[in-house]
Amino acid sequence: MMSDFSTVFNSTIETGLRGLILLVAGYPHSYDIERLTYYDYLLVHSGDIADGPDSIHPKTPHRSGEILVRRPLIEKSLNTMLSRGLIEVVYSNEGIHYVASELASPFLDSLQEHYTKKLIEISDWVVSEFDSQPIYKIRNLINKNLSIWGGEFINKSAVRGVTIQ
Repeated sequence: MMSDFSTVFNSTIETGLRGLILLVAGYPHSYDIERLTYYDYLLVHSGDIADGPDSIHPKTPHRSGEILVRRPLIEKSLNTMLSRGLIEVVYSNEGIHYVASELASPFLDSLQEHYTKKLIEISDWVVSEFDSQPIYKIRNLINKNLSIWGGEFINKSAVRGVTIQ
């Protein structure tokens, strides 16, 4: 019996796990929803960045549209991790931020799947590559490339005479 992977990928649990992994990688820093949204995209599609590690998921057409729908799912996913005591909310003059709790690292250490270990490895790259950058630079990088990421399918289809709508 084949499982339906669409119920796992980008589910609340899977997205929450990615957020938790990013928060652990960035600890002791805390992140707001905007940065976590960009980091989540970069974690899954790291191959979209020059010299980035191979993406953990295959390239799909129009994947740049994921940015637009990712934020509400990330908020819901963070609330799930918050309800389990794996993350904490930090309120400040800069807004609402999230940080890994003391339970987060031991929880992640207990997960031994290759997929999870790969997420941890790529999240370390995301944090080391982008933590020193102000959010406007990350936003500009994302916005500048929205029409490019996933566009390679349009070019390949044009060569074959196929139109993608």
